Amino acid sequence: MFRSPVISRARVAFAHDTVMAALSFLLSLWLRLGSQQLRADWTPGNLALATGLFTLTAATVFLSLRLYRGVWRYASTTDLLALTRAATLTVLIFIPVLFLFTRLHDLPRSLLGINWFVLLALLGGPRFVYRVLRDRRLDLKLERQREESGARRIPVLLVGSGDGADLFIRATQQGDVQYRAVGILTAKKAQVGQGMHGVIILGLFDALEEVVAGLAAKGLAPERLVLTEEDFDGGLVRDLFDRADALGLPLARLPRLTDLKDGMADRMEIKPVAVEDLLGRPQTVLDRSGLTGLIAGKRVLVTGAGGSIGSELVRQISDCGPSLLLLAEASEFALYTIDQELGLRHPGLARLPLIADVRDRARITEIMAAHTPELVFHAAALKHVPMVEGNPLDGCLTNAVGTRIVADACIAHHVALMVLISTDKAVNPTNVMGASKRMAERYCQAMDMAGGGTRFVTVRFGNVLGSTGSVVPLFQKQLAAGGPITVTHPDMTRYFMTIREAVELVLQAATLGMQQAALYQGRIFVLDMGEPVKIVHLARQMIRLAGLRPDQDIAITFTGLRPGEKLFEEIFHGAEPPVPTGVGGILVAAVRASDQAAIAAALDRLEQACRSRDFAAAMTGLRALVPEYSGNAGRDI
Repeated sequence: MFRSPVISRARVAFAHDTVMAALSFLLSLWLRLGSQQLRADWTPGNLALATGLFTLTAATVFLSLRLYRGVWRYASTTDLLALTRAATLTVLIFIPVLFLFTRLHDLPRSLLGINWFVLLALLGGPRFVYRVLRDRRLDLKLERQREESGARRIPVLLVGSGDGADLFIRATQQGDVQYRAVGILTAKKAQVGQGMHGVIILGLFDALEEVVAGLAAKGLAPERLVLTEEDFDGGLVRDLFDRADALGLPLARLPRLTDLKDGMADRMEIKPVAVEDLLGRPQTVLDRSGLTGLIAGKRVLVTGAGGSIGSELVRQISDCGPSLLLLAEASEFALYTIDQELGLRHPGLARLPLIADVRDRARITEIMAAHTPELVFHAAALKHVPMVEGNPLDGCLTNAVGTRIVADACIAHHVALMVLISTDKAVNPTNVMGASKRMAERYCQAMDMAGGGTRFVTVRFGNVLGSTGSVVPLFQKQLAAGGPITVTHPDMTRYFMTIREAVELVLQAATLGMQQAALYQGRIFVLDMGEPVKIVHLARQMIRLAGLRPDQDIAITFTGLRPGEKLFEEIFHGAEPPVPTGVGGILVAAVRASDQAAIAAALDRLEQACRSRDFAAAMTGLRALVPEYSGNAGRDI
């Protein structure tokens, strides 16, 4: 009962197309021959036979191509292509069929071309007219409903002239949406003055102020500035945010596909701009097949699996179908949390949560021997600069010695690939955290250069948004408490990247490292972090995102640099000139040669000093391994 209206409409459409096919043949003959010659050359019997054969051929083609699964009201270019295929096949099949009956006597050769155009027009024309009439009736109905309800639609100025703007405008014109587009800004000068569904492209991004003033003079002042593309550069978004704020315009964006949790009904509810939009960058197209090929069916171990980076590694690795996923984590609560999440995300995936500290050589060896992972992603680390400055021996033990323990175990148990997660703080370090990570880098580089069956890939990047203890969650907590927001120095800058993007690029770098081992042997992959962001500027923008005024509603105070902090971070050392990889978002640092045996001996001495709590010896060993280290950590207690 429910399906009968759909079936009857399909039958009506089929009957319509069949009649149009017959009319197209007759009309084509008349156009080609004229009335007098048509009556002279074609007997009624031959005309009926040819028309019948053409109609039968067309009907068979229409059914075989399943033209009636679409809805006329939503006819699109896809439907037009289907009709074109149908008309072409009909004419091509009709020729040999008619030849069998008439040997094509009295059939003008040009008739077939004429018939193709006429058939296509008679099939597509009614569909186009039907859609226009239905859309017009719907527009009038919605307009009457708005007038009766007194609903007012919010005028918005769109930023971007791509597919997002097209979808938004069509949705506002065809649906009960509370917004109406009054203009568009574009990045392409050639588009200025053109229109999109009746909405004019008024200027370039740089002309925001002039466009808003012009619209206001016409009584069309926008009340929102709406970003219509997902991949706007963070620098552009920050600039638009500041300029829109000066104009009193809230900056919003269209929802991303991942935001549509409640179905397509909420697709045109614009969202407030978030801090991720201010710091985001155009997304890199990833080699998904390469990632899946690296991980699918493999036994994979992730250390630090409950941390910010480690947990995202677990999520993305689990999506690639490993045969077994081992979660190694020192924190019971963090391990429990990611294990529970993974159970919901992939209930059928074989996984094993393991409480383990990378400083415990016996435990790491036990895990490797028992489960023989093929891939190891080493994310376990102590990463908070002030914490490690106050606890330098533990920082060295975890970040340097712990990495060495995992790397040695990989060699001993024939792991195919170990990926080390490093940091931009390892470049010209001024703190123990950065210096200890540089030691880890050096050891893995030396192991990779020495060969031995295991491939070592090191990936270095800067700050990630939303990680525990990072500046964005801190600012959000301070905002919620009513301020003040604390910034260490007015000139401090940092690189930022979302956790998801960082991990995607880590996996892409791992794939590159395995696929082109000889080319990238001993090199460090460095993620392109874009442009550094001034922290005080970020603080002010976050205050405005919350609807408050910097220095009036929320104070910003400068607390001074903390021990080990730098005003700015670097991602390459002077002796590591960057080299492109051919993959967007990923560079490689040139090799800084290291002797594996010498580094191993120095790490032995460092481990002995750390485990015996000999601070002076540990710092001496640290400076010997990382001569560019310029910090002055306090004595460990």
